[in-house]
Amino acid sequence: MRERQAAQQARRAREFQAFVAGAAGRLLHAATLLTGERPDANPRARALLTAALAATYASWDRLRGEDPYNQARTVLVVRFARGAWRRSRGRGGLLARLSPQERLVLVLRLYEGVAEEQTAALLGLGVERVRVLCARAVAAVLHPPRGPAPAAPVVPPGASLGKAAPS
Repeated sequence: MRERQAAQQARRAREFQAFVAGAAGRLLHAATLLTGERPDANPRARALLTAALAATYASWDRLRGEDPYNQARTVLVVRFARGAWRRSRGRGGLLARLSPQERLVLVLRLYEGVAEEQTAALLGLGVERVRVLCARAVAAVLHPPRGPAPAAPVVPPGASLGKAAPS
């Protein structure tokens, strides 16, 4: 009996390792987009990924035909959503200027390809609200605000801008 349990645990571990090898990169990228961190400095994204993979492993035997990637993505999104509403902005990543809710909708809809209805159900929002958040986020990413005007050149006292300096 113990041998059989040991064999099942070994099989479970191998299956999970194969899943992590195939899905961890994409999940980490999604977490990095969600947190708004830079890809080379993403401790919050890595913590989200670790929690999502741990929860997926804990429920591995109960998945029975369900997609483990969907399970891990759901845990990732829910954990981000629970903590993100208290934080205002990301830290320098591509989507840092978006609100956490806009980032969440944009990542689910465009990066992960989750349907509007599924995104709305997962986040507890209306479909129209998801549509509006996605459109606003896409517009903000495609048309970023212009930076500050360039600084005026420093001109020494007595010099004029239009004339060449005497030699």
